[in-house]
Amino acid sequence: MGRFNLSHRIVLPPLTRNRANNNIPQPHAMEYYSQRATSGGLIISEANGACDISLRCPNMPGIWTKEQVEAWKPVVNAVHNKGGIFFCQIWHPGRVSEYTTQKWLFIGREEDQADKGTTPELLKLEDNVSDNYSEKWFFIDREPKDQTYRGTTPEQMKLDDIPQIINDYRAAARNAIDAGFDGVEILGSNGYLIDKLMKDEVNDRTDQYGGSLENRCRLALEVVEAVAEEIGADRTAIKLSPYDDYKGTTGDSTPEALGLYMANALTNLGILYLHVSEPRMIKVGDDYVTPRTLLPIKKAFNGTFIASGGYNKYDGDKAIEESYADLVSFGRLYLANPDLPKRFEINAPLNKHDRSTFYIQDPVVGYTDYPFLQIVA
Repeated sequence: MGRFNLSHRIVLPPLTRNRANNNIPQPHAMEYYSQRATSGGLIISEANGACDISLRCPNMPGIWTKEQVEAWKPVVNAVHNKGGIFFCQIWHPGRVSEYTTQKWLFIGREEDQADKGTTPELLKLEDNVSDNYSEKWFFIDREPKDQTYRGTTPEQMKLDDIPQIINDYRAAARNAIDAGFDGVEILGSNGYLIDKLMKDEVNDRTDQYGGSLENRCRLALEVVEAVAEEIGADRTAIKLSPYDDYKGTTGDSTPEALGLYMANALTNLGILYLHVSEPRMIKVGDDYVTPRTLLPIKKAFNGTFIASGGYNKYDGDKAIEESYADLVSFGRLYLANPDLPKRFEINAPLNKHDRSTFYIQDPVVGYTDYPFLQIVA
């Protein structure tokens, strides 16, 4: 993978864990990441805010201050001491920023909002999040204790705001390298700021950042170009999810065309890798199938291609054997099995994840206490 020599094709993807008190990585992160590090294995950090308004919820890490950079250094060193390759994911959540971080005009307070003509479905989207799982952990240290996360009506970015956003990504990338990370993955997926501008079912802008496919992808490519200029294209990557359509509010009418356009443009920029989420599975009869394929996107991109989304060992092996992907990321499996590469290698049983502990504040439970294999010599 470019300058990096990998020993296996199993990737730890970015996984939000909400254990960075006051948005600063804590000492327990050293154990969490080093547990999952292997010599020649790729690890991608949880999403780091690129600036002080780029947080999805409390206790997510950032990388915009010197204090945060210094706090990340021992975590990165712990991974490097195991021989791991460590990339830092940076992001801005945009319209779903956590309420207390909303200082600019990307999102305004509900009582101040008129109809801005911008994604009125947002409140419905955020209200429905709890259909799948509780998000009370967002406010674990707040009153009332039963308060759940709720977004506010977004306000459209002004053109004057965009250069600052791009510069925030550039500065965050530089900070990541200063902290010792081997590179940066830009979060351009999952309905957050960069992704929402790419999707024509969300983006209703009428300026150079809206309308045509080229315009909608403009911010994503400007951010990638800025980061690549700052730290080198050979240390730059991006995560995309062209097929994602969370509850009908983050979709695109032609996701295949979107994915191909971005793959070709990113090839021209010469970035290291492209990390792409699989299309959602649908039920056909008694079976679940993926209605589309990432293969055309993989073929259009000439760097390393990482596939993500609900993989097990069998699916991962098949993806590699059929040249569907170069690497495969495993989220919940790697979360619950810190020695996942070894377990896959010897076909060992897997720990089952505990969803209720994904986002709690405990520095051990559900974080560093998943058991390793007990191998008898």
